[in-house]
Amino acid sequence: MRFMRASSKIDEKSLLFWHGLCFFTLSLTLKEPFPKLGKKSKSNSTTMAKYKLEYIWLDGYEPVRNLRSKTQLKDFASFPKLEELPDWGFDGSSTQQAPGGSSDCVLKPVALYPDSTRKNGVLVMCEVYNADGTPHASNDRVTILDDPDAWFGFEQEYFLYQDGRPLGFPENGYPAPQGPYYTGVGYKNVGDIARQIVEEHLDICLDAGINHEGINAEVAKGQWEFQIFGKGSKTAADQVWVARYILNRLCEKYGIDVEYHCKPLGAPDWNGSGMHCNFSTKHMREVGGEAYFLALMAQFEKNCMEHIAVYGPDNHMRLTGLHETQSIDKFSWGIADRGSSIRVPHSFKNNGWKGYLEDRRPNSQGNPYQVASRVLKTISEVAK
Repeated sequence: MRFMRASSKIDEKSLLFWHGLCFFTLSLTLKEPFPKLGKKSKSNSTTMAKYKLEYIWLDGYEPVRNLRSKTQLKDFASFPKLEELPDWGFDGSSTQQAPGGSSDCVLKPVALYPDSTRKNGVLVMCEVYNADGTPHASNDRVTILDDPDAWFGFEQEYFLYQDGRPLGFPENGYPAPQGPYYTGVGYKNVGDIARQIVEEHLDICLDAGINHEGINAEVAKGQWEFQIFGKGSKTAADQVWVARYILNRLCEKYGIDVEYHCKPLGAPDWNGSGMHCNFSTKHMREVGGEAYFLALMAQFEKNCMEHIAVYGPDNHMRLTGLHETQSIDKFSWGIADRGSSIRVPHSFKNNGWKGYLEDRRPNSQGNPYQVASRVLKTISEVAK
């Protein structure tokens, strides 16, 4: 009470004295009592970090595009957004995309993924453009049909190769005939390195946000498969290409190559490699019906050779009518028939002819942009 009474009698000069004393005391405890106008305080400044942007693109080689990449460093406050990434020029004369006298080409980012193998790493899928801003002739992505309601699942098969032969093959001759290798377990079936590579590849893809659906050892020794699912042809195909890139790069440290050729062992009794394309549209999933399905199959048969033209090179070596394939010059469909051109799952028929179908003809070197686009084009020609 005495303090309150004394306080109530403080005059204006006393108040000014006390305010000045408090300000003086505060200034002694701070190096910079107040930030200068027009400048950010250190505590509020944005911390920038260098991000390693790995620009990935497809070159101009025929009949199979090769993956290429190069890194540039850019400062960002956090993981960049697609629209923040710049276009980037490159020498197209070294990638079969330009003559030496006018070699400038341009990379335009179209999708990006975190790269867990590098600090602040980013995988950037790109399209290739000419210096004048027009799409390059090798740009298979820009012109494809796309539909966000079209779902694609690609089953990418491949061989792991070391010293010029499939992993696990003896230096001369062949291992035991195929049979125990598909989904096999144990050293004699899969060796000591393959599963380590496959598992590491899976983890890197998942870290990148790629919609990896599964992995398994395949029919031939040294042969494996991963599955990618995506909504929209561009999204699904982008992820297949980036997953291929991750696998190729990963195998570098193991001294192993990835062989995507559809029949690397030639004529002997060993399976080839495919990239089976599972597909559905909104109409196929929600409406369907037997009449629509039969009309769809008739159109696929009519366009048989147009599909074969973009389903990967050397497919005549793989689509022979043997090893669960239909002959390259024929078209067929069958319920649960792996020897047909298009396999119809039991679930499709049992659900009123609704759901997804599997085109088994695309091979392991097929370009998923072209494969998905060709499937959508044939579907678009069928009346609903």
